[in-house]
Parts: sequence; structure tokens; C-alpha cells
Amino acid sequence: MNDPSQTQSPLSCADDYDPNSMAVAKAREVISRFLSPVATHECVHIRAALGRVLAQDVTSPLDVPAHDNSAMDGYAVRFADLKTDAKVTLKVAGTSFAGVPFSGAVKAGECVRIMTGGVVPQDTDTIVMQEHAEAKDNEVRIGGGHRQGQHLRRAGEDLKTGQAALKRGQLLRPAEIGLIASLGIPEVMIYRRLRVAFFSTGDELRSVGTMLAEGQIYDSNRYTIHGMLERLGCEVIDMGVVRDDPKLLEQAFGEAAAIADVVITSGGVSVGEADFVKDLLNKMGEVVFWKIAMKPGRPLAYGKIGDAHFFGLPGNPVSVMVTFYQFVRDALLKLSGRDPVEPLPSFKVPCTSSLKKAPGRTEFQRGILTRDAAGTWSVRVTGEQGSGILRSMAEANCFIILPEAQGNVSAGTLVEVQVMEGAV
Repeated sequence: MNDPSQTQSPLSCADDYDPNSMAVAKAREVISRFLSPVATHECVHIRAALGRVLAQDVTSPLDVPAHDNSAMDGYAVRFADLKTDAKVTLKVAGTSFAGVPFSGAVKAGECVRIMTGGVVPQDTDTIVMQEHAEAKDNEVRIGGGHRQGQHLRRAGEDLKTGQAALKRGQLLRPAEIGLIASLGIPEVMIYRRLRVAFFSTGDELRSVGTMLAEGQIYDSNRYTIHGMLERLGCEVIDMGVVRDDPKLLEQAFGEAAAIADVVITSGGVSVGEADFVKDLLNKMGEVVFWKIAMKPGRPLAYGKIGDAHFFGLPGNPVSVMVTFYQFVRDALLKLSGRDPVEPLPSFKVPCTSSLKKAPGRTEFQRGILTRDAAGTWSVRVTGEQGSGILRSMAEANCFIILPEAQGNVSAGTLVEVQVMEGAV
């Protein structure tokens, strides 16, 4: 999938690398060194390309617009026939409709009635809006104050033949699909969907719809991960729950890496378990890091199993979503061919309540961003911020990002918020 030369010893120049507690920014940088888009492309009809990523530039086979045309309903005139300080009367020689151009000659003292999109007749060079003209019978009176070339859309002013209309790496949204269709192009080359296999680990996990015994919990993580992967347009491979058994986990890792570009697990990388997962991954591939200086989500592992990328997410439901938003999302987009990968939008607003925070880790508290009647934005936390309180994610529409060196925050302080709606 990737060039091996790009993935060997990626940390050799990371002098401050600490696998036990890597800073958030450093972890993002390290992951990015491993990433290159999937190599396989496919040609599809543009109706099937919505939500996919372009694998080749789309070049225009024609000038857009294909001819000089009018941006307004009005009259196509010779600018030389107009006067700056007086009205002139011109004879209307005909009409140019969109799709049905006027084919005759336009003589001095004549003009052509023209509709928006209509081809500008030869010998005319200016459009006068119909609101600025007085039409009567077969004549029109036009005053002064006009500019030569006004309200004209020149041939090729949007795109010229051979010019790139869309660049490789662009996400194809409805607007891009429409643009391609406007060029008469029926098919495009896109990256194939990224294949992502995922499973949960833990003897205590049970599937929804079954009865719980004492000490057991429902596996919610697979459902949130599935939803986030679906919204990113991945090909999703749900491998269920794997018990905490070394042989079963090794088998699951091997099967997942054989069929997927990315393997994601939840659970099994927290304190007391990390060494086991690390040893298993080192046996099958390599571990890059397994701890991040962040809250929630400190036990995050990243590595490779063969050619497959591996993300070992924490077991707590909120930690799963936070680490996915902060690390996995951007990695999957880049592997899918997106270029550039746009970060989640963030900006600073006042926080309406005080926040508890100890220096030493970057925190991602769940927040509710609101705007009052005067149009002023502010943010408040969703309440209790425990990493097992999934309700805090359901209520939130943003993260409140508190940097590593930050301590407690008093009410009214400006804080950075990162909008999450629509991200995954």
C-alpha cells in the first residue's frame, strides 16, 4: 500500500519522542509520516462519484463559457452608438435567446434584445440592462452612464480548454458533480474506498439485544466507530468482539490486516494491557507509540501490521470518540486520497463557567457552543466529563481544547473550541 522507504524509522529525527507520553501535536506529526493514499483507482459514472475523492485532475475539454454571453436580460449594443450625457434611440434588429442565438448582422444604430445566457451577437460589445432602457414598438431609448463591456461573460473566463477544473484529492460534493456534468464529462477516476476493519476487545462485552450478567456491559464502541467510519465514506468491516485471549487476538489482528488498509480496535491498550498489545504488535508488525499526553484518551496506540495501519483506541466510550476525532479522522482522510485534509474548524469564544484542569496534558472537554440574541458566541461544558459518560458526547457540538500547559480556567476566559458537527 505504501512505499516501504517512507515508513522505515520515521522517528529517527524525533528527538523528543517518548512512547509513554507523546504530545498531541507530535503524535499527529508522527502519524502523518506514514500516510500515503491507497494506490488503487477506479473509473465510475459521475452519479456514483458523490462523496468520493478524485484520483486525477479533471481538465476542461472546452471553454467555459463556450461563447461570449449576457449576464443580464437587456440589450446587446455597440458601445460606440451610446452617448455619455444624452439618450439615444436604437432600432431592435432581433432577439438572442439562451440556446437560440441571433444570427444576423448588427448595423450601426441597431441593437439586439438579449436574454441571460444568450450569445452576444457579432459587432456588439456591451449589454444594457432592460431596467435601464425604454422600449417602444421596435425601438429602445438608452441613456448615458454605461461602461464598455458591461454585463458580458467572456468565452473561457471561467475555464479555458485544457485547464484543470478540479484537482486530484478533491472531495466530490454535489457542486463538483454538477461542474463535471457541465463540462460534458460522464465518468471520473476516483480512489477506491478505504477498507477499515475494526473490533472490540474484552470479556465483559456483550452485543445489544442480549441479557447482561453481573459485571457485563453492552458494546457501544463498535456502533460509534461504525457510524464515524460510514460518515467518512469508508468500506466498513465489523469483526465483532474478540475475547482477551492472546491467540484469538493474534488471529483477529492477522485476519483484519490481510483484508483492510486500516485496523481499529477499542480496549486492550490501557495500563496493565499495553505491554501485551505492544508485544503482540511488535511480533506482527511495529508499534510507533502507545500513550498520548491527553485527556481523555491517553492509552492510544498507533503502529503497523504488515501494510495495514493500526489504531488501538481506548475502551472508554468518550475516549474512543475523542481519539477518533483527533487522530484517526485525519489519517483516514489522507489515506483515502483527500488533499489537503482540512482540519476541524476552531476559534476562541468566552467560556461561561470555570473549568478544572491540571497542567501536563492536552484536554478535550465536551462543550455546547451557543449564540445569544445579540449574536455573541459562548461555550459551556456539557456537565460531568468522565470518559465513560457517552451522554456528554451526545449533548456536545464542540470540544473545548485546553492546551498542555493550561491550568484551571476561570469563567469568562477565552477558550479554543473545535466544532465537531459534520466532521464524522
